[in-house]
Amino acid sequence: MAGQERIQRASARRTAGLGLAVLLLASGCTTADKPLDPTVDAIQEALDERGEAVVDGDRSRYLEALAPGATALRRQQAREFDNMADIPFRSWEYRIKGVRHQGARAVADTELRYRVDAYDTVPVTAARILELTERDGRWYVTADEPGTGAPELLWQQGDVAAVRGSRSLVLGVGQDDKRLRELAAATDRAVPAVTAAWPSKWAGRVVVLVPSSVESMGRLLGAPAAGYRGIAAVTTGETGRKDGETADRVIVNPEAYGLLGDFGQGIVLTHETTHVATRADTSAATPMWLSEGFADWVAYRGTGRTAEETAPELRDAVRGGEVPAALPADEGFAFGGDAAALARAYEGGWLACELIADRWGEDELREFYRTVGEAEQREGAVERALGEVLGVTADAFTAQWRDYLRERLG
Repeated sequence: MAGQERIQRASARRTAGLGLAVLLLASGCTTADKPLDPTVDAIQEALDERGEAVVDGDRSRYLEALAPGATALRRQQAREFDNMADIPFRSWEYRIKGVRHQGARAVADTELRYRVDAYDTVPVTAARILELTERDGRWYVTADEPGTGAPELLWQQGDVAAVRGSRSLVLGVGQDDKRLRELAAATDRAVPAVTAAWPSKWAGRVVVLVPSSVESMGRLLGAPAAGYRGIAAVTTGETGRKDGETADRVIVNPEAYGLLGDFGQGIVLTHETTHVATRADTSAATPMWLSEGFADWVAYRGTGRTAEETAPELRDAVRGGEVPAALPADEGFAFGGDAAALARAYEGGWLACELIADRWGEDELREFYRTVGEAEQREGAVERALGEVLGVTADAFTAQWRDYLRERLG
C-alpha cells in the first residue's frame, strides 16, 4: 500500500479552443497591460455583475449575463450554478487579460479568481475564455470555456455537496454524506498533528475536493487519469508564498483512498495537510525527497510504526544488498511508472528526514527545510543548508543516510 499512501503535488496541462478566436485573430486586441478601451470597460462591467451574482447566490441575475436565445448555454450554466450552490464563495471575479473584438462579437481571455469564505486567504485562479456578443449597448456571454492549460472545475462535474468540519471543508461530487463527514473528521484530526510537528504559522484549515472517480480527478488536475490510479490524494497550490496566504486544495482519489484502512487514510490526509502547512517554505529549490520525505515524517510521527513496517520496498532492497547510492532524484517521484520504485523514493526521503530528526533533532529538521526553501535556485541549496544547519557536507550526509538505511532496515 506504500504507493497509495504516498503522494505528491501535481499540476498538468490540457487544451481548449474556441472557433471565434480564429475569426478574430486579425482584429483589434487589448490586453490588461494597456489602457482599457470602451468595449473592454463594457465587457468588464458585464462580468463584474456575473461575479456578484455568484457571491449573492442570485441565479436569475447570473443567467441574465447570457445572450438571449442561447438555450443550450443557459441550461448548462443554470446546471453549473445549481451545482455550486452549497459552496460558500466569498468572492468571484474575472480579470481580463486580453480582448479580441470585431463589431458586435468579442473573445475575452480572463482569469477567474474566486475565494471560499473562511478558508482561502488568496484567490484560486483559473483561466477562462469567454465569447460575447453585444446587443443594444450591453455585452452578453455566448460561450464560457477553460483557457489553454486550465483544468476542469469541480462544479462542472456535478452537484457539489459541502461538509464543514472544525478545521476542514470537504466538497464532493457523487459521494454520500457519510463518506464526506468521515473525510472531514479525518482532516480535522490531521490539522493538529501537523501543527504539532510544524509549529510555524499557517492557515490551520484545509479544503478537500472529492471527485466521483479517478477519471474526474484527472480532469480536475488537467492530466491523464492513468497516472493517479494508485495515488490516494494530491495537493495543489502555489509554493513559495512568504506572506503565509494560501488557497491550497487536497484532491482525493475516491477509488485508491477507499482501499485504505483507517490508519492509511489518516497517513494520507496528514501527509497532504503537511504540504498545505509548509507551502510558504517550499520552493523550486526544495527537492522532492525533502518535501515528500518531510510530509511522510510528519504523517508517521508518533504512530509507533517501525522503519521495517513503513518502508517495506526499501527494506527488501537493502536486505537484498541494493542500498541506494544517492538520495532519491526528483524523477523517482513521477507518477505512472514503476510503483515499487516510486515507493522506494518516498521511503528514502522519509528516512532522510528521520535521520536528521534522530541525529540532529526535530528543530534542526524544520530549520533545514526552511533554509533549503529560502534559496533562490535549486543548485547548491541543499548543500548550503546541510553546512549551515547541520554542519555536514552533502557527501558525508549521503554516507550517513546509507548507513542509516542499513541500520534501520538491514
